[in-house]
Amino acid sequence: QVQLAESGGGLVQPGGSLRLSCAASGSIGAIYGMGWYRQAPGKQRELVAQIASGGSTNYADSVKGRFTISRDNAKNTVWLRMNSLKPEDTAVYYCNAFVRSTMHNYASDYWGQGTQVTVSS
Repeated sequence: QVQLAESGGGLVQPGGSLRLSCAASGSIGAIYGMGWYRQAPGKQRELVAQIASGGSTNYADSVKGRFTISRDNAKNTVWLRMNSLKPEDTAVYYCNAFVRSTMHNYASDYWGQGTQVTVSS
């Protein structure tokens, strides 16, 4: 099995910053794409940012220039640095990884449990 453990959420004032972390562990054969999604109350889950194993990145238009995704392949860890936070960034943030476990010869999506980010004064 593969587990994703997130940390770093919390309450922050508008204009503030947070950094989310997500570490993958377990029976990992290879990790391909990693990313962050978020889901606000009453809304569908949406992509925030993603990063390929080679380092190429993709961001939602709403976070471009404010959020930065990065990863350390040796540590199986991905981070999301969030600057200039706005109230509309309030959501549960989920880590995602496309992983081939050592138990299978194909890759699957894995999800973290989610971490709450609240932007409010």
